[in-house]
Amino acid sequence: MRTTKQYLVIAFGLLLFAINSVAQETQKKEQNQEIPNAEVFNSEQTVIVDGVTVNLDAEAGTFMLRNDDNEPIALFGYTYYQKKGQKENSERPIVFAFNGGPLSASVPLHVGALGPRRVILNDPNYTKAAPYLITNNDYSILDVADLVMIDPVGTGLSKIVGKSEYKDFWGVDQDIKSIGMFIEQFLIHKAKMNAPKYLLGESYGTFRNAGLVKYLQDKGIAMNGVIMVSTIFEISDKGDFSYLIFFPTFAATSWYHDKLADKNPDLESFLEEVRNFTENEYAPALYKGDRLTKAEKEALSEKLSKYTGLSKTYWFNADLRVDVGEYFVELMRDEGKSVGRLDSRYTGVNQDLLAQYGEYDPMMKALIPPYIAAFKDYFYNDLKVSKDLSYLVMASGRKGFKWDWRHKPNIHFNAQTSISTAGDLATAMSQNPNLKVLILNGYFDLATPFYAVEQSIDHMGLQPDIKKNIIMKYYQAGHMMYTHEPSLKEFKADIKDFILSTSE
Repeated sequence: MRTTKQYLVIAFGLLLFAINSVAQETQKKEQNQEIPNAEVFNSEQTVIVDGVTVNLDAEAGTFMLRNDDNEPIALFGYTYYQKKGQKENSERPIVFAFNGGPLSASVPLHVGALGPRRVILNDPNYTKAAPYLITNNDYSILDVADLVMIDPVGTGLSKIVGKSEYKDFWGVDQDIKSIGMFIEQFLIHKAKMNAPKYLLGESYGTFRNAGLVKYLQDKGIAMNGVIMVSTIFEISDKGDFSYLIFFPTFAATSWYHDKLADKNPDLESFLEEVRNFTENEYAPALYKGDRLTKAEKEALSEKLSKYTGLSKTYWFNADLRVDVGEYFVELMRDEGKSVGRLDSRYTGVNQDLLAQYGEYDPMMKALIPPYIAAFKDYFYNDLKVSKDLSYLVMASGRKGFKWDWRHKPNIHFNAQTSISTAGDLATAMSQNPNLKVLILNGYFDLATPFYAVEQSIDHMGLQPDIKKNIIMKYYQAGHMMYTHEPSLKEFKADIKDFILSTSE
């Protein structure tokens, strides 16, 4: 027979068990409250391309991203378009697309080039205020591939959950890893792992692409192709080299604005002449530094003036080195205008005629209102996303935003610079000889100049047979070449041909 003391011990043990059970249940409820559910909003969309109607199942919302321990770490925002009625839809090509920043949502590519709807702009001028015209996108890529528009963590609807912190996602390597994890998990979830796969990034998105393709390849997910829109692989100050890479775009911009005497009517042949001058005369002169004689400096200033329309005296006084910010305001100073950074065809009012540097980018000011207004109207009404959910275009709007620019060096790439993913791309291409890369360049892009990526490619150490896998295309437009409808038509044709030729 048990004693009173024994009964008390048993009772106390049961009480502890009950208290512990309640505590565990409370903890589970708290954890569940801390981690909201992913939400997906479904709709049916159509797009007409080349007279053919493509019916689509659309999803817009969030995807629960998990780490290697299967713990929830983020609600990852996306929009997914899948063609209806495809018997073997698991093998239809799929494109993962994103803009740059860092860190921005995928709005411009979504309603400017790739998705089923497109906002009409008054390119290269300012578009009148609302109502904006949102129309069928005749140049969508949805006739040849399914499409996932990605909004990195901190943008769009994407946000951290659980024990995560934004710093776990805000950085070169953190960003590559999180987007790589999303792509892998999404492919599995949608049964698309065996489909032809493509990355499409713009601006910083190309810098991301170069690292991302290697990251995925190392995980056994080989891309059929990578599409780079307005490309940059290296983000660093290389002294005189930084002046050289912008010079051909200075020349292209001056050509466009009719600032050149005896203007060559053919832009491509003119720029080939400028490339030769830059490599064979301008670069050696800068290399000589103060060993350059006054006569040599005057002669070179004359040629720099010839190709840019800036005065010989300006070039001479600038010691042959004109910063891109200085060029913005100097070219059209007499007209009280400055030219755009993202697209130098665009011009804006220069309020300070004595300014040394441009204060704002006219193209950004021209495009932000129509793109954001048109996208959010489409996102919340056509795609039927809950109006209670806030869509953030730029992560810089979040408190404490700070980007970690550190990147793990690539031991296989001897030309590694302080901030570069060129080595990642070189390694990925060398280790996968079937990988093709399509690089799309705007002649009037002063943010990621075409000559800079040409130089990066020439210094990647690729063997000739691998280097042939890089396809270069050029447009008479700027950073977002798709704002210029003739260029958008070429843009679509180039991407379509690329996908068709690499997905067979």
